[in-house]
Order: sequence, then structure tokens, then C-alpha cells
Amino acid sequence: MAFLSSRRRRARLALELDDAALSRLLKSLQATTSTGAIATTDLYMAQISRLLDQSRADWDRRTHQLSVLAYRLSESHGPRAWATREPRNASALVLSAWAQLERGRSRGRLEDAAGIADCCLRAAELAPEDPTPWVVLLGLSRLERRSQPEVFGLWNEVLTRDRWNREAYLSMLRYLGPEEMGSRVQVLDFVDAVRARIPTNAPCAATELTAQVLQYHSVLTLGGVEALMARNHWSHASAAQALDRAAHTWAQPGFFHHAATLADLNLLAYALMAAERRGEARPVFEAINGTVAAWPWSVGGDPVSEFEKARSRSGTGV
Repeated sequence: MAFLSSRRRRARLALELDDAALSRLLKSLQATTSTGAIATTDLYMAQISRLLDQSRADWDRRTHQLSVLAYRLSESHGPRAWATREPRNASALVLSAWAQLERGRSRGRLEDAAGIADCCLRAAELAPEDPTPWVVLLGLSRLERRSQPEVFGLWNEVLTRDRWNREAYLSMLRYLGPEEMGSRVQVLDFVDAVRARIPTNAPCAATELTAQVLQYHSVLTLGGVEALMARNHWSHASAAQALDRAAHTWAQPGFFHHAATLADLNLLAYALMAAERRGEARPVFEAINGTVAAWPWSVGGDPVSEFEKARSRSGTGV
């Protein structure tokens, strides 16, 4: 990822973050849709297949690309048509399953959970080294509120193939929270175990800070006096130390290399501003250079507007 100058750039929401190849593909797919062309043409499938083939040796990049494509195409019939047309194409099967999972999340119900699982298991058989079918199965098990032994089993399948898979760690973090199938104590135990064993610049390094932001949000949702005092969360030792560790290293050029680096820097900028550590937030905003990740800014409203307000308050580029 290129860290650019402090010259202020207009903020924009970008699911693809700084993945230029993915950005070009998304624009091409959008153009295809806007012109009314059928989204299941050979061109459509060839473009996606070419991109995913290029990232096959980089599981972190492949997971990011598939997650973005699944989200953007969740209401399209294209992924399922591709999987039907090429039933022995692991990429087609995973994208179809993930798009169906995203559609189920947005609608609050799954149309065909068994079909999603079947797609993933067939993809896993075709490409046994690929972690992404197991990432989707992990997401499916969360949505279905499966038992912890089953979910941990799926998580271990991901880690066997991609030890620091960001999507898997963040998925487990949310599953173990009190809003899903765990508790605050389980979250703390999980974060402690993660911090003790992962490299500081691993793709899943944001797990600890994500847990702190989720806890901060849980205080905000209480409303009233608790919400007004929510900023005090960042003065607690565990929260302050997590923020210290991230603030001292993450924005340094070359420290992170994973596909979702800009999403993690957005998280850091958000947390620093919530903690009123504006001076430390400035270089992070400069490294982000206007590329907005929807979460966690969306918690306060429109993510681009919230990002811009926070960047202005930090004094970046002024």
C-alpha cells in the first residue's frame, strides 16, 4: 500500500480499499449492469475468474476480493449462474455461496443454508488448500447460531490453511461476544490468546482493537448518561494499551502488507478520535488518504460524512 503525502484528498467509500485490480473489475461489472447487459455472460465470468486466479497464491488477498465481490453481487443472479455453469470451479462455488450468505445477512434469513454448505464443501474438495470455503462455512455457522465446538472446528479448518486469516479471526471475535453465542469473558480470553501468539503485523492484528471498539459501541448503545461517558472506555488500562500498541506502529510505511490494511487504519483513526487522541490520529488519516471503510464510521451515520468530520477535528490537512 502506498502512503501518500499529507495533501488532503476527498473522502470516498471504497469496499475494495486500495486493490486496483478489484476496483477496475467492480467498475466493469457496474458498467455491465448499467447498460442492461446480462450479468452471466462469458465476459462477466472470465473477468472474475481471471482476478481470483491471480490471487490464488495469496490467501489474504483472495479472501478480501471474494468478500467484496460477494457483498457487491449479493443481489445478482450472476454468481449462482456461474456456479451452475461451472460446477467444478472452486472460485465460482465459493463466490456463489458467499453471495448467498451476504444476501441472507442483509435480509435476516437464509434462503438455502444447505445449498450454501454444499457449495462450500464441493469447493473444499476441489481446492483442499483454499481457506475460503471454510471462511464461508464459518460465517454460515454464525448466522445459524451453531454450537461452539462446531464453530471452533470450522475456525481451525481455516487456520490450518491460512494461519492469520483476518476474516476468520474477526468472525470468531463477534461469535464469541455476548450479542451472539458467547460472553464478554470469552471475548477477553480470546483476545488475550490471539495477542500472545500472532505477529504484530499479521493480517488479523486488528482483532484486539476491534474488540475494544465493539465494547465501546456496546456502551454507546446504552444511551443516557452511560453513552455520554462512553469516552471513558478508552482510559481503561486494556483499552488504552491496545490503542497505544496500534498507534505506535500501524501507520508506519511498510508495517502492514495485508489487503485490508486501510480498513484497519480506518479502525485506528476512529478509535483515536473516540479517545480524543487527535494528534496521534493525524498521521493515520494521512496514511488513509481519504479511502473510507464503512465500519466503524457507519455506527455514527453516513460513513463518509463521519470520516470527514473526524478528519477535520483531527486537524489533518489544515
